[in-house]
Amino acid sequence: MSDDGMSREPMLEMYLFEGNQLVEQLEEIIIKCEKDKKFEMGAINEIFRIMHTVKGSSAMMMFNQIGSVAHSMEDLFFFIRANQNVEIDFGGLSDLVLSGIDFIKAEMNKIEQGNAADGIGDGLIEEINALLTQMKNSYEDQNMIPAVVSNSPPEGPNTKYYISSYQKPPEEKEKNTKYCVKVFFEEDCQMENIRAYMVVNNLQDIVTEMYYIPSDVIDNGESADIIRENGFLICFNTIVSHAEVESTLNQTAFLRKMEISQVDQYPDEIKVLHRKIDILLEDIPEVDQPIQTENIEIVRDGDSGTINNRQQNIISVSVSKLDMLMDIVGEIVISEAMVTKNPDLAGLSLEGFSKAARQLRKLTDELQDIVMSIRMVPVSMVFQKMNRIVRDMSKRLGKEADLEIIGETTEVDKNIIDHLSDPLMHLIRNAMDHGLESKEERLRSGKPSKGKITLEAKNAGGDVLIIVRDDGKGLNRDKILNKAKERGLVNKPDHELTDKEVFSYILLAGFSTNEQVTEFSGRGVGMDVVSKNIEKIGGSITIESTFGKGTEIFVKIPLTLAIIDGIEVGVGKSRYTIPTISIRESFRIDENDVTSDGDGNEMIMIRGQCYPVLRIHRMFNIKNPVTRISEGIMVMIESDSKVACLFVDRLVGEQQVVVKALPRYLKKVQGIAGCTILGDGGISLILDINGILERQLS
Repeated sequence: MSDDGMSREPMLEMYLFEGNQLVEQLEEIIIKCEKDKKFEMGAINEIFRIMHTVKGSSAMMMFNQIGSVAHSMEDLFFFIRANQNVEIDFGGLSDLVLSGIDFIKAEMNKIEQGNAADGIGDGLIEEINALLTQMKNSYEDQNMIPAVVSNSPPEGPNTKYYISSYQKPPEEKEKNTKYCVKVFFEEDCQMENIRAYMVVNNLQDIVTEMYYIPSDVIDNGESADIIRENGFLICFNTIVSHAEVESTLNQTAFLRKMEISQVDQYPDEIKVLHRKIDILLEDIPEVDQPIQTENIEIVRDGDSGTINNRQQNIISVSVSKLDMLMDIVGEIVISEAMVTKNPDLAGLSLEGFSKAARQLRKLTDELQDIVMSIRMVPVSMVFQKMNRIVRDMSKRLGKEADLEIIGETTEVDKNIIDHLSDPLMHLIRNAMDHGLESKEERLRSGKPSKGKITLEAKNAGGDVLIIVRDDGKGLNRDKILNKAKERGLVNKPDHELTDKEVFSYILLAGFSTNEQVTEFSGRGVGMDVVSKNIEKIGGSITIESTFGKGTEIFVKIPLTLAIIDGIEVGVGKSRYTIPTISIRESFRIDENDVTSDGDGNEMIMIRGQCYPVLRIHRMFNIKNPVTRISEGIMVMIESDSKVACLFVDRLVGEQQVVVKALPRYLKKVQGIAGCTILGDGGISLILDINGILERQLS
């Protein structure tokens, strides 16, 4: 089984995708409700629906332990939903549900890795059932009446994983309304039979009987072809309103069209099916409140009763396919450059060819922009996970803290997002453990008893800037400096070291000012991990802090790692690419404009500011370069408030380049970020401006 899941069965892939989304959504709801110290009915219904879906899909996939844990949580929230005035221990309930979420996540992670889901959830189920019993007893004592209990059938070895019909006692039938619905799924959505089963699963809580064609959607894989061609016909009796029927049906994923009608009698094919099948009796609890769903725009086509769901014009695509698409687009960009910059065309006047080349370049740029936009995802998917870190650490450390999230809609490339989770987790943990003081310390220093951590994202040119800010005690410059001296890291007088330089020592491996090793820190590995992971994706990290006031950590990351705009420069026979985002300007100067300091370092004065001059040929030992200042070009570069002038032989031109990874033996070369293939087939090294400035100016 491959890591990207491409070799997994489609049914298993859909189960994992939808299951992970549901438990993450559930975690957000629980944390929000715990913070608000109340469970709104909409949240209770949503939690119940999520647990019901996870239970059903897990049972269908024969992951019995996941299904059992989800079933126990479903029973718990069924009781809460049916008895709205029951007393709730928010802390205990949240802890149990989050433990259940952790169990389900861990089991799904095992499945994703190709291992057996062998976790045992019996202990967790016992705790959930104990809480449920406690709540029932409390409710009975409070109201002096028997509590409402779930009538969900017990699961066992003979449990059926598809249901052909439902029926309630005859005396309730006069209150029911009959509906016939035909469902059509999006083209190429695949696994129509499984999606049809999910429609049945969603309806089972609001119907008294149900029949559908094809009736063997689970057992017969060929039923997917029938549904694809003719749609999925489902007829049922229900006591709920027409609006709730529509709301429930519109939870269906990949729904293209739905024809719904109220009938007095079922159609003939359903009547035949009714006579042929055995009716499976099952008590379905009444739904006191309609399940709250997202607002979905419903459009009716005339009087036909057809419903189109406009929100379903979205499909899920494997990330590995997007990676392949990006690679192909990269090759197209290279091929386009090889055609338009072919040396054989030098000196030729080809007006028609030039016009066609411009059109090709335009289309290539549009294709690249579309592919890039497809890969862009909001940082909210990482930011929201930090709520759980703050919540858990607040309880363990006995500190009160709020997490404020700003700019969560900011988008970055999917590959960047995958590398952000661990660094942000370490930064939030450090802010909680090192940054925020205890409640007593904060009150003594005149601060609110509850600390505040801010997680912010915003666009900064071609990069994204992520800021982690806390209002804690800040960093102690003297303490960090003394520790750095003990380890022999300081090579300048104290007064020459800026605060940023001193604070950057905490990013080194093994560096920690904690005197005791705790569960969360003290080993000096957290910030080192942060620094290395950020560097892997071409980012940078800087730290600002005011002692007694708080700390700000700035993480700058690129929007994408795949294709960048660059300026190609020549030095001797070699060519290099400088990212356009790092260039301020380029210019020629005279020999007399350059001076040297006592150590022989060249400097240049531009508009009253003095900047160091860095010669590329000296950095990389290039032979036969232009050495006279007046014969070359100065390129002013900047990164993280550091500015310098690069001296190169010539400017070759501007173009988009596809970033290729360096061989392993070159990855340790500071100042080189990658390489690219040029239009003539040559190779150009892409300069890491941040690395060059650190290498030359530190």
